[in-house]
Amino acid sequence: MEGRGFLHLRDELNLLEKYLEIERTKTYILESILMDSPEGIIVIDAEGYVAFINRAYILLSCNRMKDAIVGKRIDEVFKDSRLISVIKTGKGEIVEDSNIIKVIEPILKEGRIVGAIERLIDKKRICDFKSNPLNENKGLVLSESLNYEKGLIDPLDKIIGCSNVIKELKSKIAKIANTDSTVLITGESGTGKEVVANVIHELSPRKGNNLVKINCAAIPANILESELFGYEDGAFTGARKGGKAGKFELADKGTIFLDEIGEMCVEMQAKLLRVLQEREIERIGGSSPKKVDVRIIAATNQDLEQKVSKGEFREDLYYRLNVVRIHLPPLRERVEDIPLICNHLLKKYSKKFGKKVDGIEEKAMEYLKNYSWPGNVRELENVIERAFNFIEEGTIKLEHLPEYILKGMLLNCIKVKSKDYNHTTLSEIEKQSLINALKVCNGNKSRAARMLGISRAGLYQKLRKYGIEML
Repeated sequence: MEGRGFLHLRDELNLLEKYLEIERTKTYILESILMDSPEGIIVIDAEGYVAFINRAYILLSCNRMKDAIVGKRIDEVFKDSRLISVIKTGKGEIVEDSNIIKVIEPILKEGRIVGAIERLIDKKRICDFKSNPLNENKGLVLSESLNYEKGLIDPLDKIIGCSNVIKELKSKIAKIANTDSTVLITGESGTGKEVVANVIHELSPRKGNNLVKINCAAIPANILESELFGYEDGAFTGARKGGKAGKFELADKGTIFLDEIGEMCVEMQAKLLRVLQEREIERIGGSSPKKVDVRIIAATNQDLEQKVSKGEFREDLYYRLNVVRIHLPPLRERVEDIPLICNHLLKKYSKKFGKKVDGIEEKAMEYLKNYSWPGNVRELENVIERAFNFIEEGTIKLEHLPEYILKGMLLNCIKVKSKDYNHTTLSEIEKQSLINALKVCNGNKSRAARMLGISRAGLYQKLRKYGIEML
């Protein structure tokens, strides 16, 4: 019996040794991958001691020997590190300077914080990423929002930003995507309503089927019905032989996105209401209804409540659409997201134009952050694309921005000035505006005059009037 007990124990020890060997191999493979990562990585444990650091982090941050860092307290090695703060708060952070983006995240195990990880992302690599497709095969896909790398692209990463409003937006989308409830997306023009509709569909069980889009404002009212519901052979003069399926039929088992729903005429609203209630459509010229299994996402930049009160939008349709409401904030309310959006756009247009543009000058970024962006993200994208037409390589500077952006900053300066001083006179404000305009335009008087909306001669006259030295 004792011999069998010894043999049993030896078998258990052998199994344990094999298990430990497998775990050591896994650890070695993982560390090898992380060590060769082109992005800097440092990991600390729950007590704040450095457990791992790779070559890229050493090169990007301190250029010290690995042995002088591993095992030491992080705040002893890097005085300004935010890793311990992230362990205490449990909240990730993104810190950005002119060359590096730091992405810091807590490490969780069964709901407990057991450490923290910091990644250093070289901004130059973000722009160069397009030229090295092999990176994509290493499981190091750079997420659009720059929050973290994943083996696969998360549809939510298409919504770029790290502000609280964007985090809340993503959380809400993740919760409602798996249902079949009708969604109403509201927000100003250019805020990305179509992008959100795409993300909801891609996260839903319907993602393998069609997402059919139609802009209700772009199609004349007399044609919209046939576009939505289709028509039978011979339904009207010019009808296609054999008839045509409408958008709702094409979206069967999938999703239909009705953009600019606020522009739909009242007559069509009544027919759409029936589809929402009965989940069936009838082709023009048809005699029998057809069931459709469709999730409906509608979007508008208008105030539908106000249109309901004016009798321009059916109240019953409004309540049918407004089951789940998602409101997209304007860009001016999430200024902290502008650098991330710009990085995404630099990558996009570097590839499109075949140019190596690796960033935006700090002063130019300041102007972008202070502009009000009435056209929101769409307008920002236009500004970045415009800059690519005037730059060969390097960084986007003030001279590559349109004058209305510079003028908008100037007007903001004047407003701040007039608020700061209760007794500021109009003359003082005018003098300050002249000085600011010249600073913005680096002393270029023709440009400053255009910005102020006066002639060059008028500018010289005012400069003499206020005794302003030629800059």
